[in-house]
Amino acid sequence: MRRLVALFVLALVGATLYGLSGMSSGLVVNHESLSSRTFLSEINAIVHNDTLQCYVYALDPTSYAKGAGGDSMKAEGAAAWANLRVEGFAINQYVTQTLKYHPDAAQLAAAKVSLESEMTQEASERSVTCPGTSATALAEMPAEMRTAEIEAQATSLYLVGRVKNSIPLTTKSMESYYSAHVADYDTLCISVAVVPLANATAFEQAETSGLSVATLAKKYSEDSNASKGGALGCYAPSSKYYSGVRSDVESLALNTFSTTPSEIQLSTGDADLFVAVTSRTTTPFAKAEPAVLADLQSLNASTAGELKDNLLYRAAIHVDPAFGIWGISSAGPGVFAPTVPPKGDVKSTTALTTASVSYK
Repeated sequence: MRRLVALFVLALVGATLYGLSGMSSGLVVNHESLSSRTFLSEINAIVHNDTLQCYVYALDPTSYAKGAGGDSMKAEGAAAWANLRVEGFAINQYVTQTLKYHPDAAQLAAAKVSLESEMTQEASERSVTCPGTSATALAEMPAEMRTAEIEAQATSLYLVGRVKNSIPLTTKSMESYYSAHVADYDTLCISVAVVPLANATAFEQAETSGLSVATLAKKYSEDSNASKGGALGCYAPSSKYYSGVRSDVESLALNTFSTTPSEIQLSTGDADLFVAVTSRTTTPFAKAEPAVLADLQSLNASTAGELKDNLLYRAAIHVDPAFGIWGISSAGPGVFAPTVPPKGDVKSTTALTTASVSYK
């Protein structure tokens, strides 16, 4: 759900379940606690349920890859999940105690639909195919975990709507934003040229001399689309690749290859990847709406991020060291995975026993 900072960011999988059983208060936020037993049941649900694990993984594959064991979660995953639970406590407390908001049954139902939609969107954007739907993933959560996530979604949505300068996620507001930023949602047709490094200088000189995008691609590119003048395809705002494509080409003039190519590896050696926009076509709002919604959610989340950090700075928070370390970094307060010394720092090759320890 990226909680404030993107509204639901589940966290996933992988923490080695080293010594995590048998503790009482796993997380405490302003005297409200989540027991270690409950926390572990949530991690176990993620690790042992394929659909839930898949959707959580899709939200952050880097942090939440599987642990070394068959059914395990690495330390970064446990810490990230602890961080989400801490954020959820802090936000819920502020919204219910200060803003006096208590979601009713209809609002919780709407939050559930919103949560499922965001989980589905994250998986789609990362091209992750899960064995079941996001609704199945929620159903695989223990009841207490599912209730907490839906309530956190409801209070997060409410808080984002109350933050100054946030944009309501209504059709009217989205249409207004779209009208003011219509060029940001153009359908983009893209051409590429994959040029071996040995030919990169000749390619750039040929472009300077005035050769067209299509001619350059046919002459210099080793991509399979070279015969088509490098034409890769057109991307509308509804495409799951749109945000990445838009980001890559936003500063490019029409029918001009990028001057700062990306270096890629081919079986024949290194090459430069040049990208060009050959067409920009206005997209009707009806087709651009999903991208507009995603952009507004991101803007609202960014605006709300400062408030979330303020709540965490002021909160009294305890995290069991087995799950992570509560601290502050340049990115703000949060739970961090404990640092594990590299194997090279471990000098002893024998097991430590009470027989080898002297006490004074």
